[in-house]
Amino acid sequence: MVNLAGKTAIVTGSSRGIGRAIALRLAGDGANIVVTYHSSKDTAEKVVKEIKEKGVDAIALQVNVREIEDVRQMFTKAIEHFGKVDILVNNAAGKNIFKPTVQMTPEEYDSMFDITRGVYFTLQEAAKQLSDSGRIVSISTGGTSMTIPAGGAYAGSKAAVEQFSNSLAKELGDRKITVNTVAPGVTDTDGLVLEQEQIDQLINQTPLGRLGKPNDIANVIAMLVSDDAQWITGQNIRATGGII
Repeated sequence: MVNLAGKTAIVTGSSRGIGRAIALRLAGDGANIVVTYHSSKDTAEKVVKEIKEKGVDAIALQVNVREIEDVRQMFTKAIEHFGKVDILVNNAAGKNIFKPTVQMTPEEYDSMFDITRGVYFTLQEAAKQLSDSGRIVSISTGGTSMTIPAGGAYAGSKAAVEQFSNSLAKELGDRKITVNTVAPGVTDTDGLVLEQEQIDQLINQTPLGRLGKPNDIANVIAMLVSDDAQWITGQNIRATGGII
C-alpha cells in the first residue's frame, strides 16, 4: 500500500478493465477519484459506489477524449468538485485493430490515432491544471518493444504516447511533476480477443507463466504515483511478466 490520502486522481476509461482496477487501487490507497467513461454510465456509477465504500469520494464523468472540449471540461469539473487534481492516469482507449499493413483502412487507422490525439491534448491540459509535484502516467503497450505482425498501426499509436510523455517529463520537471508510461503485456480483460491456442502460446512465452491481470497494472501505477517514485520520470515501465 502507498499513501495517497488527500490526493485527487483522474483515471480516464475507468468504468471497466485495467482502468477500473487502477481507480479502485488508488482509492484503496486514499485518493479521491474521477471515474470517466465513454458510454457505460451504469458501469461507471457502480465503480463510483465501490470507491465510496472505501471511504473516499468519487464522481463519474462522461468524457470522449477525442473531443478537446470534453477533456477541458473534465479537468474543470474535477477541480470544481475536489479543488485540485494531483494525478492523471491516461487509460482511455478505443478498439485495438490488428491488420497487415496492406489491409488497414484509413478509417481504422484514424480510429486508433484519434485516441492518440486525445491523449496528447489530455496531457496538454494536465500540464496546465495539475498541482505541482503531481503525477502523470499514460498506458502504452508492450507491443512498442516487441514487433507484432499486423500490429504496426496499433503499436505506432502507442509509441507516440511514449514520446509525448518523454518530452513532457522534461517540460514539467521544474514543477516536480513526474511523467511516465506503463507498457502492459497481454492482460486478461474483456477486451482480449484471442483464440485459446494463441493465449496458450503467449503464456508459454512468458517467464512468469500466465497472462497479466488488471491488478498487476494497477499496482505499478500505484507505485509510480506515490511519493516513493518522485525520482522516476520520463520512463516507460514494462509490466509484461517478462515476455519482453
